Amino acid sequence: MTEIILDERAAGIMAGVEQLLWIDGRATEASTGEWREVRNPARRGEVIGRVPAAGEEDVNRAVSAARRAFIEWRSVHFTDRARALLAIADDVEAEAEKFAQLTALDTGNALSSQARPEVKTLVSLFRYFAGVAGESKGVTLPAGDQQLQYTRREPLGVVACILPWNSPLMIAAFKVPAALAAGNTVILKAADDAPLTIQYLAQVCQRHVPAGVVNSLTGRGSVIGNALSTHPGVDKVSFTGSTEVGRGVAAQASERLAHLSLELGGKNPSIVFPDAVEDEGILDGLMLSSRFARQGQSCTAGSRLFLHEDIYDEMLEKLAARLGAMVVGDPLDEATDMGAVINQSQFDQISGFLEDGRNHPDLTTVLGGSAPTEGPLTEGFYHVPTIFGGARNDFRLAQEEIFGPVLVAIKWKDVDEVIQMANDSHYGLAAYVWTHDLDNALNTAHRIESGWVQVNQGGGQVVGQSYGGYKQSGMGREASLEGMLEGFTQIKQINVKLRG
Repeated sequence: MTEIILDERAAGIMAGVEQLLWIDGRATEASTGEWREVRNPARRGEVIGRVPAAGEEDVNRAVSAARRAFIEWRSVHFTDRARALLAIADDVEAEAEKFAQLTALDTGNALSSQARPEVKTLVSLFRYFAGVAGESKGVTLPAGDQQLQYTRREPLGVVACILPWNSPLMIAAFKVPAALAAGNTVILKAADDAPLTIQYLAQVCQRHVPAGVVNSLTGRGSVIGNALSTHPGVDKVSFTGSTEVGRGVAAQASERLAHLSLELGGKNPSIVFPDAVEDEGILDGLMLSSRFARQGQSCTAGSRLFLHEDIYDEMLEKLAARLGAMVVGDPLDEATDMGAVINQSQFDQISGFLEDGRNHPDLTTVLGGSAPTEGPLTEGFYHVPTIFGGARNDFRLAQEEIFGPVLVAIKWKDVDEVIQMANDSHYGLAAYVWTHDLDNALNTAHRIESGWVQVNQGGGQVVGQSYGGYKQSGMGREASLEGMLEGFTQIKQINVKLRG
């Protein structure tokens, strides 16, 4: 890892990362008068900014502002809402490099491989939802000449968007433009460990929407998240994060029958058939599906690698060579492939899993296996790519979400057996199938219990594609027209008797 040397743009960001809350169109300090430091994952102990530690009074202020703004915003013609979303997209795009560098500082995600693509996704989804804003429409039932029977798709009201720290801008892109396009107002709850990009996005939004339409809070999730989930003025809670925390959010919101969507954890299977070894692009695809370029901090990471016994040794050797060549280091360095994990707690959790893997009698350490103990990488929260071989699907490392750069390789022989193992998980978010046999590809994809299945590719997420999980990976869909209609609108039926 090279020394962090900020260019002029990054230095400017560093000089101005004291962010305020955004409530009712104004930047404001928290009513508590307290602040929280934001620390650099790439440099242990280095403070890169501070944000207000909001309290329940600030939540009340934000909800009141959003409710007042909703009255006007819901009645705005969809073309005007679309123009606002397009203007926000244009501004973000014009400042894309600032957003990307701030993301790298805020999250530890590498600038070139993760931060810049995340900003592009944000821009694309604002433009996509601007384009489909007019699709929030009802239908007319042919009920005869004496009846007019029709439906209206109306916005839900105030939407609380509770965001994670791993990819805050991308997840905000899944929620915010869809909610706004449908006529809702929003309150963002930025992740405690990565709030800076979200606060800056909220600042950009203020230029193009009326006061109170977009509000954004920072502080402890146990305070703000709880207050938003239980607040009677919040009509929907849209949460992305761990399954454990999601259960608590669901319990709180469901207690008052609020609308709810959850995008939670994953322990995703990646199934490689024997013929896939002939594809020269499979290694690139497996590297992408592993999400090691995001330090494995992705709920869609293909972290259970099922390799057919005929190609197990060959594929494991090739993949280990490719993953082992990744450059781990400073997120702001253009040469970096993989940055730092978010904080000490996450670093320690991953280290615990690695220790279990090293000490397990049946597992072999194919690559990595422990955090760096000397050199520049010890200056931050860095782990290196790790592969454990010889796993069974019932091992802890194959069942629990590690949320770090760790793959467990599992050998398989029979198709029914591997599908059973793939489905033997309480998660069901993503899955990957690697084969050029059409029958195997489609039959396997159809039988896997996951909300998102990719065949012969590790990426492939595009705007307009419905995204969400099965089982304990969540409920609801995002990033699509269906997600907007199902998640951010409700249907009103109107029947009118006409005089003959």
